[in-house]
Amino acid sequence: MLRRLTHRLLRHYPQIYLACHVAHTRARTNRFGLTDRDVVLLGHLDEQAPLRAGPLARHLGIGAPALSAQLQRLAKLGYLTRTPAARDRRRLDLLLTPRGAEALATTSILDPNRVNALLLQLSPAQRTSAVDGLALLAMAARRLQLKKSSRRSTPSP
Repeated sequence: MLRRLTHRLLRHYPQIYLACHVAHTRARTNRFGLTDRDVVLLGHLDEQAPLRAGPLARHLGIGAPALSAQLQRLAKLGYLTRTPAARDRRRLDLLLTPRGAEALATTSILDPNRVNALLLQLSPAQRTSAVDGLALLAMAARRLQLKKSSRRSTPSP
């Protein structure tokens, strides 16, 4: 059953991507002043589930100083918050702000107008089911990436 679902996902995703994809933005040419790299970073954040900088840096393959500078700039622009973690105040929890979510949606590699047109091909109930399904896949993707990042950061015995 899982193999069949995987096959279906692999077959359907490119159709959605091709129907809704737009050219990538150039550095800071969008109204939010975001580079493609900024968009990638923001795309890993959530408005409710905090992410730590260390695993994010490892996942993105960049050093802590470079990530710190990028996070500081994006926080100053109001796209994310950096708050001390409850359990360890030396670590920061990163959250996407509503402004960051808006910027991310507007600078997506998917054209919002094309996505709207796509969704209009479905009934209201189907739209909700489709988006809820994608949200579940995105949540699973974040979990998978965090597991990969934590495995890379764990020293070998």
